[in-house]
Amino acid sequence: MTTLTQTPSRATRASSAPRGTTGLAGSLRRVGSLVRAETTLLLRNRTALFNGVALAPAMVAFLHFSGALEAVVGDGAGASVVGAFALTSLICFALMFVVYYNLASAYVARREELVLKRLRTGQCSDAEILIGAATPAVVTMLGQLVLGGAAIAVWIGLDAPANVVLLLVAVLGGTFVFAALAAASTAFTRTLESVQLSTLPIMALALLLSGTTLPLALLPERVQTLAAFTPLHPVGELLTIGLTGLGPDGVAVGFGETFALAAQPLAILLAWCVIGAWLAARYMRWEPRR
Repeated sequence: MTTLTQTPSRATRASSAPRGTTGLAGSLRRVGSLVRAETTLLLRNRTALFNGVALAPAMVAFLHFSGALEAVVGDGAGASVVGAFALTSLICFALMFVVYYNLASAYVARREELVLKRLRTGQCSDAEILIGAATPAVVTMLGQLVLGGAAIAVWIGLDAPANVVLLLVAVLGGTFVFAALAAASTAFTRTLESVQLSTLPIMALALLLSGTTLPLALLPERVQTLAAFTPLHPVGELLTIGLTGLGPDGVAVGFGETFALAAQPLAILLAWCVIGAWLAARYMRWEPRR
């Protein structure tokens, strides 16, 4: 006679797990194991490694030497303002290529290989799986921020930040938003080969309307208003305010006044964090379509 057995729930598996595998320590060990595995896979994938390490700095270098950065900022801008805009552009490109595109590719690849399905039947929670996959990309982006900032300070010029808090909020908030959007993008990405096409609309619109690739003043007023509510635009605004401390009139303001200038982009970025979290929870696909 055949006996039917039910697959144990997450709560049952957690309660029957060996001592030391639950709680914060167990969670950190599981995330650490996932991070090591993802880092190994990233180092073996030359295309993903190039996108993560070289593409964003290469694009910023091209914009600088072609004169595009100076054209967007304005001819009368000083070297430190151009340097701040170069660093802002680097971070925005890194968020798109290192975080969003690479993570969408990683999630789809692990899904099609049934890795995500196997991980979910073990001790790892959904959050641990997503964090473990995202950590190498986030570390790569932070490394680019530090090294890129040092290079820009030497080659172009870069003053001390006017508000470090806004910089941290912009980087961390932008990372969360685009990591969440990468997870949500798996809903309309069937194969790894189609990632380039499925992510292109979001990447193109976000970059074009961010204010880092072309002057928004050249666009119609309605498009400028719409651009302010796209996910990458508030990140760029917060970075610019945090790095330069300049108001809309080009006059530097004090530390406290920078928070007043950042009120609108902060609210929009927070809204995108909520939207991104909901989209990821609602539309993330953990198993391939058969």
